[in-house]
Amino acid sequence: MKVMLRRGPTGKLIVYVAKKDLEEEVVSETELNGNKIFTLTNGWELEIADLIDPLTLPKTVEAKRLT
Repeated sequence: MKVMLRRGPTGKLIVYVAKKDLEEEVVSETELNGNKIFTLTNGWELEIADLIDPLTLPKTVEAKRLT
């Protein structure tokens, strides 16, 4: 699914999923096999491949929902 990454007013990373009209804050970030795993405040885990640090935001990327 396509998601948009941006920084919120407090500086935290925000994920927006347009098809679900969902906007959630990232509460934790891990790495698995070179891919980033973002855990959102609603409990979802999204896997995003090929993110380059430092992030230039806003950015639209392809994500896979794990849970």
